[in-house]
Amino acid sequence: GSGSGLQDRVAFVQTDPGQRDASIRLADLQESDTGTYQCRVKKNTVAVHEVIVTVQEKPAAPQCWSEGELIEGGSVLLRCFSR
Repeated sequence: GSGSGLQDRVAFVQTDPGQRDASIRLADLQESDTGTYQCRVKKNTVAVHEVIVTVQEKPAAPQCWSEGELIEGGSVLLRCFSR
């Protein structure tokens, strides 16, 4: 991911990842962080694991308006749009 420097937003969950927990935390997730991440752990041998991360952004609040005359028995079109 490009975003605002992924390096600055990644940190190990444990202060010492040598204690068998190499979990990482991604801060301030952005849509541009979507991708395949590879975890490569090297102790005596090398273990590689791939994780696919998909970041989705929640839609903005919709804007709605009506088209047509508001008369009894008439037809009205309600339009809604979200960025």
